[in-house]
Formats: sequence, structure tokens, C-alpha cells
Amino acid sequence: MKKMVVFLVVLSLALTLSVAVAQDKVTITIESWRNDDLPIWQDVIIPAFNAHYPDIEVIFAPVGDPAQYNSALAAKLEAGTAGDLITCRPFDLSLQQFNDGYLVSLNDLPGMENFGDVAKSAWITDDGSDVFCVPMASVIHGFFYNADIFNELGLEEPTTEAEFLALLQAVKDDGNYEPLAMGTNDQWEAATMGYQNIGPNYWHGEEGRLGLINGTAKYNTDGFLEAFEALARWIPYMPTGYQALTYPDSQNLFTLGLAAVYPTGSWEIGLFNTQADFEMGIFPPPLPEGATDCYISDHTDIALGLNAASPNQEAARTFLEWMTTQEFAELYTNQLPGFFTLSNHDITVEDPIAAEFLSWRGMCHSTIRSAYQILSRGEPNNEIELWRLSAAVLNGENPQEAADEVQAGLDAWYVPSG
Repeated sequence: MKKMVVFLVVLSLALTLSVAVAQDKVTITIESWRNDDLPIWQDVIIPAFNAHYPDIEVIFAPVGDPAQYNSALAAKLEAGTAGDLITCRPFDLSLQQFNDGYLVSLNDLPGMENFGDVAKSAWITDDGSDVFCVPMASVIHGFFYNADIFNELGLEEPTTEAEFLALLQAVKDDGNYEPLAMGTNDQWEAATMGYQNIGPNYWHGEEGRLGLINGTAKYNTDGFLEAFEALARWIPYMPTGYQALTYPDSQNLFTLGLAAVYPTGSWEIGLFNTQADFEMGIFPPPLPEGATDCYISDHTDIALGLNAASPNQEAARTFLEWMTTQEFAELYTNQLPGFFTLSNHDITVEDPIAAEFLSWRGMCHSTIRSAYQILSRGEPNNEIELWRLSAAVLNGENPQEAADEVQAGLDAWYVPSG
């Protein structure tokens, strides 16, 4: 009888301890628009975090369709059902979420000192008083090329626009490959991978972008107009039927070895490494004639913020603090080549093409896409207008008329701050 009592006491203690352990285990969920990197989060990033914090279970929960993320997240935030951690778009969308009380200030989060002003610029209030997301990565624009085609045709990486157009003409004259892999069906590529790719060299990066904000620059004059005119010069080299080509179509055209050059950015590295069976190279946006300084779009792309309604604030903050470390910076940059840490940590980039993209930061002036900060808060949305009208230029619309329309749309609601 005494043994039975002892056994029951021990069993009771064991059950109590197991319940206590279970109660100590916290589960946090990350909302994200990216679904292509789910295996990396599950197999690499989260296990690395759990090596330090085994009692915090992390679930990475991307939406099914990245294009639906903004609306899906908005509905969840309003209903109070969003995850503990929110993947933050750059600039105005996340700023609105913070102003609406959905994201919390992270000014006091340990490790935020590892990010400079440029890194935090996409997730900070206009007055600079509150940072509300931990910066994760930027992407760099440029051009991929098929090195086998270049070798076959005796082509070299261009440094100027004239050399670039001559190269495209040589591919066209050969007749076996499309000079450019790009379509206009989805519109956004025409702006993101075309206009915003080459444009900084024409409007001098931050000088021009900030000029739009303070009113000293306009889309229909000087460098911004010149970028539309340069984009129009691509028309003879676009692929057959390009008006119907979607983004995946363009990717396939390049990875199948059917096109020589693909205007895009570092975010393609992971996909192209798995799908292209030829040697690839990259080159930065070619310079306008007579230019000496180069500019690249090094665009602040992704960050992570804390849902103000999360019931697991402490655990979520622990994960965010770990994200400010060198360990996370190195893991994320190398597991997702082409997405470059925004922290000040000195890291080693293993992928050679990613390392080359990153080396451009030391050669050229960095800027971000022109419409992302402040200029897309009204209607018509400046970013969406650039999508539509960059595609229109590639489809044959007069560049001056397209630039006039972009500027008129901005003038309809925006009063410069200068």
C-alpha cells in the first residue's frame, strides 16, 4: 500500500512537471508574403533560433498567393487574427500599419544599433522618432546574361548605354536568340526591372528621388524623362510577342537559354541557380554617354515587425532580437542569395553572383525605387502609375507623353515638402 502511495505521488509530480513544461512552451507565428523560402525557414533559420531558445516554437506561415498578402494581412489585423510577427513591406504600407496601431515601436529592442539610418529608413516614421520593423534585407537591380551566348557571339559586358544597345543589336542580327527576356503583360516588370533599374543613372540616385519629394525634380523633365526615353530604346530588342509575356514567361525564356540578357535583380539568383544549366554573368545598369558616376537601386525590401495585438510579446521580441545578430545576417544572406542583410555586420557571402552584386555597393552610389517613400500615399498611386506607363512606353507610347501623365497624376494630390 505504501509503495502504491509513493508511486502515485511520483506520478502526480511527473504530470505536474510535464504540464509546467508544456505551459512554458510558447508558439509564435510569422506572417509573410514570401512562400518560396518556406523550406529555408523550416529547415535552417528556425532550427538555428531554437538552438538558443528551445522553448519558443516558431511557425512560418506565408500566404498562398504573394499578390494577396497586403489585403489578407489587412483583414487579419482588423479582425485581430494576425500572427505575432508581421513581415513588413518597405515604407508607406508598414508606416500606415504602425500609425493605425497594428505595429509597435522597436526603439528599445536590443540590437537595433546594428542597423544604420539607410537600413532603417524604410521602416521609420517621417519624423524619425520611431522604428517599427527590424530590417532584414535589400535587393540590388542589374542585368543577368547568358555567358554561353556571349562567348558564342564574341560579346562583352557593356558599361555604357551605347555598348548595351550595340550588344543587343548583335544578338538580334545573329537571329538565334532573343536579345532581351522581358514582357509587359504584368506591367510591374517594366517599371521595377526596366525603369527603376536603369533610371538612377539618369536622375542621379538619391538626388533625383529626394528631388521628387521636395519638388525640385519632376518625372517629365531631365533625368526622369531621359530614363523613359532610354527605356523606349529597348523596343527593337524585346522578344517576339512580348506584350503577352508574363513574368514567369520571361524567367523561362532566360533559363531555357533562349535569350541573351535578362533585366532584373539579385532576387532571381536562387531560382536561376536551380533552373539555368548554362554559365551566367551579371553587369550593373549601363551608364548614359558621358556619365562617370554610377548609381544602383539597392532597394530596402523586407523587414519584420511585432503585432501590437500579439499575446506573446516577450517571445516575439526575443525572436526579433535574435534577428539583429550576425548569426541571422549570415544565415539569411547565404540561404537566400540575392537578399542582402541590412545590418552592419561583416559577413561572408558564399554565392559568387550574389557576392558580385554586393560588390557594386563599393563601386556605385546606392538609392531606392523612386515612388516607394511618400509618393505613393495618394491616388493615383505613383508606383502603380509607373508600372502602367513604363509598360506603355515599351508598348510604343511616346516617352514624353507617358512622363507627362505620371507627373500629372502625382500633381493631382501631392504637394512637395520643399
